[in-house]
Amino acid sequence: MRAIDLRSDTVTRPSAAMRQAMAEAVVGDDVFGDDPTVRELEEVAAELLGKAAGLYLPSGTMSNQAALLAWTERGDEVFLHERSHILLYEQAGAAVIGSLQTHTFASEDGMLDPETMEEFVHSGEDPHNAPTRVVALENTHNHCGGRVLDPAGILAVRLFCDRHGLALHLDGARVANAAVASVRSMAELAAPFDSVSLCLSKGLGAPVGSVLAGPAEFVKRARRARKMLGGGMRQAGILAAAGLYALRNNVSRLAEDHRRAHALAERLATVPGLAVELRSVETNMVFVSTRPSGRRAAEVARLFSEAGALCLAESPWRIRFVTHLDVDDADVEEAGEIVARTMAALV
Repeated sequence: MRAIDLRSDTVTRPSAAMRQAMAEAVVGDDVFGDDPTVRELEEVAAELLGKAAGLYLPSGTMSNQAALLAWTERGDEVFLHERSHILLYEQAGAAVIGSLQTHTFASEDGMLDPETMEEFVHSGEDPHNAPTRVVALENTHNHCGGRVLDPAGILAVRLFCDRHGLALHLDGARVANAAVASVRSMAELAAPFDSVSLCLSKGLGAPVGSVLAGPAEFVKRARRARKMLGGGMRQAGILAAAGLYALRNNVSRLAEDHRRAHALAERLATVPGLAVELRSVETNMVFVSTRPSGRRAAEVARLFSEAGALCLAESPWRIRFVTHLDVDDADVEEAGEIVARTMAALV
């Protein structure tokens, strides 16, 4: 039996056409700036995001960390959501690598509230406080359910940053999903931000890489940070070609992933022992609560996976399913039936 892999959109495999593009890529030494395919990817991504320059990095984590290093100095402070990827899934890199203090704020939708932040922002004039330098948002917000951030909320945060002279960074790992879901361009969504990180290896289907975009001087500093972090690659055009193919062919089709996620959510909402908040399913992620069954998420996710629907326990009571380009309508339907049969045997 073939397992239906709904653990993440990072499990996608390059298509035959993407592999062909990789095989035919013209390459050079990117550390010397000589790889034409990498340069093309950086230019294309920067244009799509409406920024002056771009930088290709091996991963989204490195991209976020390079951005923080480029905007800050040791001992500075960063404002984040308490469930942000930078905080939860990057091994405290901001503290370990950048010697940065993180200040976190809570909300259900991943947005930060300027009024609350006003109470804690530090100018650096008081020697007791770490100077606040960067505010980071995440769109779509993974741990809040793949939610698309409210544009009005983003604008309010932008105005807050302007009042205090702060940089505004976007962890836009899935900003392409946000653009498709909101029927807006990536450049529109990225416009309020000083820097943006875009992952190519999630729903866009490339095997490796992210692009960090922003002002030219910022990208120059980020390039130095990339080298320090070990992200300088040589004939990286082979990988960059996959990213170019993804940006040119796999953005609009994200709507199919979103449609399938909605279909899966509707099916799972009918399963006794599970709870799904349908209105929060905005892109390609479905979060399911196991509390009604009294069973912990880790146990239930293991049973689903053993039955052929691979998924992840995100918290003690919550399971995540993610649709992507390697999952079709039949897979979604079958996954729903696997979950229903498994739960019927439990409750």
